[in-house]
Amino acid sequence: MRLDKYLCETQGVSRSIAGTMVKRGRININGVRAKSASIKIKPETDAIQLDGNIIQGETGFRYFMMHKPDGLVCANQDSEHPIVFDLMKDTKNLKTLHTVGRLDMDTTGLLFITDDGQWSHTMTSPKHEHDKTYRTWLAEPLAHDAENACKTGMMLNGETHITKPALLNRISDTEVLLTITEGRYHQVKRMFAALGNRVVKLHREHFSGINLDQSLAPGEYRELTNAERQTLNITK
Repeated sequence: MRLDKYLCETQGVSRSIAGTMVKRGRININGVRAKSASIKIKPETDAIQLDGNIIQGETGFRYFMMHKPDGLVCANQDSEHPIVFDLMKDTKNLKTLHTVGRLDMDTTGLLFITDDGQWSHTMTSPKHEHDKTYRTWLAEPLAHDAENACKTGMMLNGETHITKPALLNRISDTEVLLTITEGRYHQVKRMFAALGNRVVKLHREHFSGINLDQSLAPGEYRELTNAERQTLNITK
């Protein structure tokens, strides 16, 4: 790992500031003053000091689960609405994080947040078909043949290909669990629109083998556990 990257991750500074720290002689590696911010280091074995003090801190990618509340946008900035990252202001290097896919502003539930772009791409790529389950409340009683329509696929307005098979579990005529493996634009809402209905509330409970932690209140978040990371094939 480059020294400046390590300083960015452990000290919450930009790469330019990390370079300035090195130039000013504030960084020692194994007792020797660092001469370049681009040198390679081994954080697990090298003793790295800032102003004479050993730097303590974990490095590597970060993975969070959030219980997204209503009214927040899944974006890193928005001039009109509050964003999910407003809830994480005490997190280091906040600008490097991004949401894994997006939930609509009025959709609640399970949201993954990370700084691992490759993993994020894998999780949202249609070819990997990660399953996502949404508890959905409807404005009108559900059509009697809705389960079969979801299973066989349906044509959404403006699309040229039918949806992939989806699993619909009817809790009541106006409350259902819908599991999909795609991530088309407003897909759940558009699927029920194609069935002549309207979604009034949407909550994601499950994403690729992981259920929303019921101990997380809306707006709360935590790092993924080791077991959850294994389920999601996170090896970093």
